[in-house]
Amino acid sequence: MKPSVIFVKIHKWIGLIVGIQVVLWIAGGLYMTWYPIEVVRGEHNMRVVEPLALNETEGIIPVSEAIAAAGGARIIGLDLGHFLGAPVYRLKRAEGSWLMVDALSGDILSPISEDKALALAIADFTGEAKLEGANLLTENNLEYRGDLPVWQVYLNDDEDTRLYVSPALGRVVARRTETWRIFDFFWMLHIMDYKERTNFNNPLVIVASIVGLVAAVSGLLLIYFRFGKRDFSWLRRRG
Repeated sequence: MKPSVIFVKIHKWIGLIVGIQVVLWIAGGLYMTWYPIEVVRGEHNMRVVEPLALNETEGIIPVSEAIAAAGGARIIGLDLGHFLGAPVYRLKRAEGSWLMVDALSGDILSPISEDKALALAIADFTGEAKLEGANLLTENNLEYRGDLPVWQVYLNDDEDTRLYVSPALGRVVARRTETWRIFDFFWMLHIMDYKERTNFNNPLVIVASIVGLVAAVSGLLLIYFRFGKRDFSWLRRRG
């Protein structure tokens, strides 16, 4: 059997197997590069808050008092920031959980209530929308795969925005819009992780990539065998 016939058969069957996936890769890549990543993340409607300057923190309690409020827990990290316009300490415990302490009074503020989560969502969002309510999630969903529990705040806007507010940190930890959901769907197809949508190194996408590469190489070899001397006659005439 001629080599060209062999490559035709290989290319035909491989193309049939991976052709749809290649189309999905290209379509997903086009969508994912079409929108700026800030729009995908919903950051275009995020209110920018200036960092708390250390030389503007008169009246706050010492760090030692904030740590003491943790009740003897081993603290491995500390952050000084804002919560609804007031200075707060955010303390990270050794086991990974966070505690928010009022930097003026030393009171423990976390976990925050639904009302506080809604107020924080309003303060964070700069677009035009009305609040539809909030729901405390104790399990991850397709939109949010971070630390739990988390407040899921619904906004009635054109992008069907959902803000996810951490009760422990007192800050918005994720922003989801229709643009993000479509992006995430194409991302799932792109990496072929149909469950968690996070594993870029799963065996399925590796095998598909190898098969796709074989299809591309066999296609190039077919081009070589399909060209004849007549195809290059114009080069000889020009020479």
